[in-house]
Order: sequence, then structure tokens, then C-alpha cells
Amino acid sequence: MKISGLLTGLAGISVLFVVLYGYLLTSPYIRLEQVEIVGADETMTQELREMSGLNFELSLLAIDVDEVQKKLEKHPWVRSVEVEKQFPHGLLIRVEKEEPRALVAAGKLYYMNRSGKVFKEVGHGEALDFPILTGVSADELDRQRQVGFSMQVLQFLETQKDPWSIKNLSEIHVKKEGEVCLYFSFLPAAVKLRAQNLETKMQELKRVVEHLNSTGRIHTVKTIHLDYGEGAVVSFKKG
Repeated sequence: MKISGLLTGLAGISVLFVVLYGYLLTSPYIRLEQVEIVGADETMTQELREMSGLNFELSLLAIDVDEVQKKLEKHPWVRSVEVEKQFPHGLLIRVEKEEPRALVAAGKLYYMNRSGKVFKEVGHGEALDFPILTGVSADELDRQRQVGFSMQVLQFLETQKDPWSIKNLSEIHVKKEGEVCLYFSFLPAAVKLRAQNLETKMQELKRVVEHLNSTGRIHTVKTIHLDYGEGAVVSFKKG
């Protein structure tokens, strides 16, 4: 009799919890009423609201924040996202947006972030004012190496002052062997080098360009090779 009474009591408590939980799932006292998204612009915020699939008829208890986060991570401009319940009626979504560092030409144009990850195809009307990476291999391993070389160059140029800063870099053409060819917007010549000892190579490049400017021959230069020991080899346009 005692065991039977205990089981009946436990069953009653279980039913009570089920009923109470069911009530809380639709309770107006903790119903979702406000979603705040920080870290995104107006257009992106609207897109994230639609992607979240949030139901304002449910309470905060019924919302699976992990599921919402997975949905929002599919947005191409989302680098990371955090979803937090704010009782009694709010949901806070913190977004870290991808930051393009360069464009990658691989059949189509893509954005590459600061970690070297290609994260999105460039859409119509989107910004194009970034250095472009060309010559990228179709082979995954070769492509990773090429991106690594280009990242070294980009990181170094971010520390340089005008006119050698990254904002004046138009293109990085990469090869499998580790050689890169740089094209600056102010320089009518291609600069060939390897992504090693960049500081030394850039000092040599600056001296060469200064000399060519002082002698009035800068506009006749075709290529500046910086892979010849401590010096440089300059090739000139014919005619």
C-alpha cells in the first residue's frame, strides 16, 4: 500500500510538472516580445531576423538558442554569433561580422577575411576596393600555401606608411613556388619577390624606386626583381 501510494504521488507530481511546463511554454509572462541584434547593419539585421525563424507566440523557455545560433551562422557575412535569453521578454543576438581583407579571383570573385578564409562570393553592388589575389591554384594544398604567402605580404604592408601601405596595393599574383608579384597603384612596374625577409626586400625596393625616380626612369620600368641576393634586377620596357 505504501509503495502504491508513493508511485501514485510521483505520478501526480510528474503530471503536475508536465502541465506546468506546458503552461510556461505559452505563458504571456515570459513570452518573447523583443529581439535585439547588435553588430549588424540594418539590412543584415533584417536578414538575420528572417533567418532566425523566431516565433513570438512562444515563451523564452521554448526557444532553443543553439538552434537559433546554427541558423544565423549560415549567413555569409556572419563570422560568429552569440544568442542570449534576457528574461522576461527579450532575446539578445550579438554578431561579429566578417571583415574582408582581399578579393580572390578563382573563376569568380570572392571575399577573403583576415584569417585567409574565403567566405563569400562578391555580389552585385558589393565593395571591390580591396587588393585582389590572382594566380590561385585549383589544387587545395597549393592554394593554401599561396594564400599563406599572400597573407604574409598583406600583414606586412599593413605596417607600412604611404605610398607603400596596403591601401595602395592593387594585386598580388601568386605562384606555386612561393614567388609573388605585387602591383601598386602608384608604381608602373611589377615587383617580384618571395614572402621571406619582407622587411629587407621592401627596404631594397624603396631604394631602387627612389633611384629610378631621381633619374627620371621610373616610367620606363617593366619589372623589379628582388630575388637576387642582396640586390635587385630592373627590367625596362622596350623602346
